[in-house]
Amino acid sequence: MFGIHDIALFIVSGLLLNITPGQDVAYIVSRGAGLGWRGGAIAALGVGTGCFVHVFAASLGLSALLATSATAFTVVKLAGAGYLIWIGLTMWRGSNGNVKETCLAQRPSLHRIFTQGFLTNALNPKVALFFLAFLPQFVSADSTTKPLAFLLLGVLFTINGTMVNLGWAWFAARAARLLKGSGRFSVWIKRVAGTLFIGLGIRLALAKAA
Repeated sequence: MFGIHDIALFIVSGLLLNITPGQDVAYIVSRGAGLGWRGGAIAALGVGTGCFVHVFAASLGLSALLATSATAFTVVKLAGAGYLIWIGLTMWRGSNGNVKETCLAQRPSLHRIFTQGFLTNALNPKVALFFLAFLPQFVSADSTTKPLAFLLLGVLFTINGTMVNLGWAWFAARAARLLKGSGRFSVWIKRVAGTLFIGLGIRLALAKAA
């Protein structure tokens, strides 16, 4: 249908790729561990929504612009890197002070968690290039409906990925409940996650287009 082939292989490959930890998983796990299942799930939904930006871009051919234009890639890359570093610094700032003050600090709203998850994915040019490289492998070269095929495959990939990410959120929340003996756990989760996001931001800033 629409020139799509090897759909089973596509699903299995997509699930394996989504299980592999990356900056999206890092964000979801940090929210799930620090805020519980609900926070992690909202983060996962935000990431999934951000992924749709790349899906539509791939189906419309916009992802090719990032692959061929060094300027466009650099602009999006630096925006994404800056945002990751900002999230990391925010997590560190939120962990300052004594344990009691940190535990009583205002929790981020669900809207903020969702938005951060969305931007974490949407501002990552590597995701756009991934779709551009991955999706065509499962669409026949002579298909006359390539944009629609890319769209359907992208939506399927995103739905499967969101299910995996919800699993990460549940795992992180469950592990946090088992390990959390005091407020210090939340403090160190924020610090570790903040350091990780700063590192991911720096790595993205130094990344080159494939």
